[in-house]
Amino acid sequence: MKILDGIRVLDLTNVLSGPFSTLHLALLGAEVIKVENPKDGDLARKLGAKSEYNKMLLGTSFLAQNANKKSLTLNLKAPEGKEIFKKLVLKSDVIVENFRPGVMDKLGLGYNQLVKINPKIIYCAISGFGQDGPDADKPAYDQIIQGLSGVMAINGDQTLNPLRAGFPLCDTVGGLNAAFAIMAALFHRERTSKGQFIDIAMLDSIMPLMGWVVSNWLIGGTHPELMGNENFTAAPSGMFKTQDGYMNIAANKQEQFETLCDLIEMPELKSDPRFKERDIRKKNRYELNSLLETKLTQNTTAYWTKLFNDNSIPSGEILKLEDAVIQEQVKWRKTFNTVNMPGIGEIPLFNLTAKFSETPGFVETPPPLLGEHTESILKENNYSDDEIKIFKEKGII
Repeated sequence: MKILDGIRVLDLTNVLSGPFSTLHLALLGAEVIKVENPKDGDLARKLGAKSEYNKMLLGTSFLAQNANKKSLTLNLKAPEGKEIFKKLVLKSDVIVENFRPGVMDKLGLGYNQLVKINPKIIYCAISGFGQDGPDADKPAYDQIIQGLSGVMAINGDQTLNPLRAGFPLCDTVGGLNAAFAIMAALFHRERTSKGQFIDIAMLDSIMPLMGWVVSNWLIGGTHPELMGNENFTAAPSGMFKTQDGYMNIAANKQEQFETLCDLIEMPELKSDPRFKERDIRKKNRYELNSLLETKLTQNTTAYWTKLFNDNSIPSGEILKLEDAVIQEQVKWRKTFNTVNMPGIGEIPLFNLTAKFSETPGFVETPPPLLGEHTESILKENNYSDDEIKIFKEKGII
């Protein structure tokens, strides 16, 4: 049994924040039905590094977020499409959408309309700024939220700032927040039999992830420094040059610093008044880093990382992406699973990264072709072959 066996999710989302949320529900065993427009479906089907896949409506961006799901094409602007959707709502548990606020209401398919059909429905709306407030109606993409949240302002260093994160951070975090909220709402419904409306804003979602930095300012009155690869909470903690490249070291505890000094044969640093105490050491971090690198550059990254880790000093290589995804720890943890994608072949996709002892979640089916499950879903809802044929002719599906 999977955790969400028997839970049906109607997924009206596009691109990343919503699909990333419903991916987690699908990996947990929910039946997730992507409701896509009949013309070209989720915009992410056209997004990705390989143009030939984009033309197939199987962009890599889509493939990454949509395993274990079904695809139903449906024109929600047509009366027949609305009627089919309402039938599905009657037999569903969760609706997820990431349109701008008010879009579903204008279609006559907002929460207030659908809750009359199914009082136990859980409706999750994901947007850039939330359903209310002075900015609610503004359009938003990940980079817009990175800028407005302060994320870009605290990244980089004096030579490169502001700086965005190298992946769609706010979209992804918004999706995780939505998945967490939906699971909580399902738990609440289990105890009370009551559904509810969930309002997820990407701007809200990213703020708590900056907790230490934000609290240092709001509570401590200390503005974040632009420190690049340095860790503002400790020293030596950051990126260091070695004989053959770079490595990360995080000697965040006093005993780790002292052990590090002994291992690199510079014990005198432990009693140096510039470095002896933690807070003073942070103020003199760049002098300390320079001294450490005179030793670190005498041997390889592999040598130092083994020596430090063997002595309880956290350290590691700085891997290229192509090396990171094939490292032994990732293989051991089964972070990816390979499935056969029709028209493409074998592709690796993320498994559920939370490891449940009783109810593990894995990629079992590839992302759906556009409309792949339309006929089967309609037949399950008692539509005849003749009706389905008419829906196709009218562009409803």
